Amino acid sequence: CRMGTTAVLLALLPTATAQPTPPSGCGHDLSSLYYNLCDLSAGWGIGVEAVASLGVVTTFVLTIVLVASLPFVQDHQKKSLVATQVFFLLGTFGLFCLTFDFIVGPDFSTCTSRRFLFGVLFGICFSCLLAHAVALNFLARRNRAPRGWVTLAVALSLASVEVIINAEWLIITVARREGGPPDPCGLADADFVMALIYVMALLVAAFSTAWPTLCGQYGRWRKHGAFILATTGLSMAIWLVWTIMYLYGNQRAGHKPGWDDPTLAIALVCNAAAFLLLYAIPEVTHVTRRSPERAFEDDGYPTRGVGYETILKEQKSQSMFVENKAFSMDEPSFAKKPVSPYSGYNGQLLTSVYQPTEMALMHKGTSEGPYDVILPRASTSPLPGSASSTLRAEDAFTAQARHSSIPRDTRSCQVGERW
Repeated sequence: CRMGTTAVLLALLPTATAQPTPPSGCGHDLSSLYYNLCDLSAGWGIGVEAVASLGVVTTFVLTIVLVASLPFVQDHQKKSLVATQVFFLLGTFGLFCLTFDFIVGPDFSTCTSRRFLFGVLFGICFSCLLAHAVALNFLARRNRAPRGWVTLAVALSLASVEVIINAEWLIITVARREGGPPDPCGLADADFVMALIYVMALLVAAFSTAWPTLCGQYGRWRKHGAFILATTGLSMAIWLVWTIMYLYGNQRAGHKPGWDDPTLAIALVCNAAAFLLLYAIPEVTHVTRRSPERAFEDDGYPTRGVGYETILKEQKSQSMFVENKAFSMDEPSFAKKPVSPYSGYNGQLLTSVYQPTEMALMHKGTSEGPYDVILPRASTSPLPGSASSTLRAEDAFTAQARHSSIPRDTRSCQVGERW
């Protein structure tokens, strides 16, 4: 029994001493797969992790802002491209999340997701850039682009091709290993790069398609083409660097197994950050801006316009001015304030009313009757050469003064003498 117990202890002792000691910054209960997330001696994991976390939050916020600003987009052409841009942001969000997969140590699940999602997520982003560049070519030349669902369908179709390629490649390479368990981490580096040829073709196509947008007739779409051109140009440089380092540089430097994961993780973070800084953020800031043509059309009273509504407004304002002018012509120009022609009325009982008609003159004869107060009557038709359609107040006062100076009728005096 004693010898059996000693043998068991000796058998367990190497196992206990073989356990790797956790690096500084990591706990004892943490698995060795996650040491790169907390190892203070290897700063690349913590740095890449911080940048990836910031990128995840930024991409999520930009997606919400882009969707929330959709009701405020006044340009119909920009609104039709929002769906493709949201799809692009989802691909960028996946790239930042995939970075943690390269920081974590290799495992069956991590290696499988690396091999499959690396090309698929980049294929989504480059497909969206290519579809947007094609739409910008139509906008730069005709100011009209295909409908939004057409552009989104093109991006989805291009990205689905990479999904099919990666799925077939992963199944074939893993199932090809006969006589042993499938190990996706044991795949050759050249096979991994060769599976991304279609993604590289999408990148080159997007870069080439963005150039003609700078020479279009409508210049307001050139800045959007410049965003795509800068993004794809920097992406080509990043892909060239990480491909050379992954295939040849790490082996020449003598750090072939150890530098592969940092190389791919840094490439992912740098390329996803380029997507945000050079394309996503500028597009989100420009999506709610009004185009110069639309701003000119929305002016209430443009200085020079030939539109039908503008002509109606000018005619209406001109007719109102003419009506006001005609109304002002009826008033006497020499009077500072209007005077009523009935202002001479003193409130006494009137015997007769002055009516300058022929019947009144025949009844009165040649003599003038006793009229203490004369009330002028407004005439319905103005006199020739007169600027007013009513009797003037000055004429009424002149007639009243003239009639008050005439002596009373002699017949009224004779009647008084008889009585």
